Amino acid sequence: MFPVQDIENTVKKIKQGDPLAREDFLESCKPFIFKAACKFCRRILDWGRDDELAIALIAFNEAIDRFREGSGVPFLAFARLVMSSRLTDYYRRENRVAAAGVSLQADSSNSLEYAKSWEAYLEEEAFREREEEIKEFEELLSRYGVTFEDLVQCSPRHRDTRQSLLLAAWELAERNHLFKELSAKKKLPLIKLEKVTGLSRKTLERGRKYIIAMAVLMNRREEYLYLSSYLELPTPAKKGVPGKNENTRYDCQD
Repeated sequence: MFPVQDIENTVKKIKQGDPLAREDFLESCKPFIFKAACKFCRRILDWGRDDELAIALIAFNEAIDRFREGSGVPFLAFARLVMSSRLTDYYRRENRVAAAGVSLQADSSNSLEYAKSWEAYLEEEAFREREEEIKEFEELLSRYGVTFEDLVQCSPRHRDTRQSLLLAAWELAERNHLFKELSAKKKLPLIKLEKVTGLSRKTLERGRKYIIAMAVLMNRREEYLYLSSYLELPTPAKKGVPGKNENTRYDCQD
């Protein structure tokens, strides 16, 4: 996923009146919109056939105009809230909630139209999502034998060490064969990771839990938008991997 700050800088540019930037951004983020809408509707949707995708796209565009910097909610999480609200309203208007099997997870007061204010709605829903995200990630890490307490204890204090371990995590997350091995065996593929990163096995072993946690988060960063934003996960260029980020677009599809 493209860096949070870069996405929000692009949103700022669009709001200043750059229609071409808006068009390009919307097109680049269609895969994200598609996944979010399908997850909400609990079925696979089809562009050009299902109204839900058109509504989600309009809502994403609305989110660009509504987004406020400094709100504490990353843009993509904010856009997802707007899409969920608009889709909830759509199903309510169409009286299709039961037929679609969609759980609204809240009463009508959580809808954008029925909330006392958008700010109240945003704060409540963002808090709920953030809490759920933390619980889900904690559960996911437990499958790898890693706890949040472990991360507090093993997080690297020195900048160079942190960058080296993040490099290893990125390679692990982005190379499918390595991440599949991690997912299957629940342990680092040390020999292979040593070869692709140039880091010593001793360094990798010492940072094992940190590398695993960051790799899992990087691989599933679209599902954990709040944590990814809070931890400011690096792009390849920022972590010192040359040449991988030269032509990167918004990359909302990851």
